[in-house]
Amino acid sequence: MASSLTRDELADALGRVADGDRAAFRVVYDATSAKLFGVVLRILGDRQTAEDVLQDVYVTVWSRAGGFDAGRASPITWLATIARNRAIDRLRTRKPVSRAAPVEVLETVADEAETPAEAVEAASERNRLNGCLNELDARASDAIRTAFFDGETYETLAARAGVPLGTMKSWIRRGLLRLRQCLER
Repeated sequence: MASSLTRDELADALGRVADGDRAAFRVVYDATSAKLFGVVLRILGDRQTAEDVLQDVYVTVWSRAGGFDAGRASPITWLATIARNRAIDRLRTRKPVSRAAPVEVLETVADEAETPAEAVEAASERNRLNGCLNELDARASDAIRTAFFDGETYETLAARAGVPLGTMKSWIRRGLLRLRQCLER
């Protein structure tokens, strides 16, 4: 889980990934895959598609780790942005599919529910994130929630708010900076 590594340790691991260090890539994957899978799954709503997109995310991380700049964003923010963008790209290209499956399939599906400890930890993280989001001004908080949790594009948000795209990007960027400061406390 991402919480097992500090921000600096994760940034260091990404730096080593940029140098082609496979062990560092495994560290990054192990520390972030559950969180990034959650981001992708929330946007796509389909487990199999989310797994495919998550693989694309890590291929991108492997090839673009050299572009990570710890001065511009936290490692998890950089990774979540890649995941969000890949998921939105997939949404734009996918065709509607029937999700109905035969009842017999249910007998073979493994229970992938969280353990009680994981549920408590996830709830704690959600509460902390929501608390920090609530400290932001409503405009930034709403834009961040809609962009990152609902998968809306910045263009759609700007059109909805009746502001230029650059303004919307500025609101979100400043909001993310304040959110990061809050989460680091």
